[in-house]
Amino acid sequence: MPDPRSEGSFAAAAESVRAVSFRPDFVVREIEAPSGLAPHALALAGDVRPDETGESRYGTGRFILLHDPDEPEPWDGPWRVVCFAQAPLEPEIGTDPLVADVAWSWLIDALQARGAPYTQASGTATKTLSKGFGALAAEGEGSQVELRASWSPSGAFDQHVSAWAEFVCMLAGLPPGSEHIQVFRARGSSA
Repeated sequence: MPDPRSEGSFAAAAESVRAVSFRPDFVVREIEAPSGLAPHALALAGDVRPDETGESRYGTGRFILLHDPDEPEPWDGPWRVVCFAQAPLEPEIGTDPLVADVAWSWLIDALQARGAPYTQASGTATKTLSKGFGALAAEGEGSQVELRASWSPSGAFDQHVSAWAEFVCMLAGLPPGSEHIQVFRARGSSA
């Protein structure tokens, strides 16, 4: 990990994040980072098996690396990762009271599997159920899970990006090694 006070430490971190290779069915691009969160930020967007318009009906995610040399107290250091992941579910799975717990545990498992040490982890998992009516009745019932999380990374930044990518794919129903396995879309989901 670059020295957080050295000149160019964010540039070196950003370079290592940009150098990460992803599985072929997880398309990642750099996007504009939100302003006002830290003096330096880099943001990525990832979509699982996107269609020709770039939309994914399986799952999507965002990864933001923040750097503040002043080391905000809640961060426990100069670096912070903020991530988001969302995926549709079968309605029956969406009613499971443990879905949110499973989503969080998959993120923690992905960080551990990739050897991505961290402190100060926090997050929320949200599950939603929906049903179409009137002109939207054909959409039927649907469900989705969404996780927003943040942590203070230590170790190599590429491990944290790889863990995020693995987590988004797992949430979308694609565990490691499933690059060429067919995924069935959740019924009634337009995600």
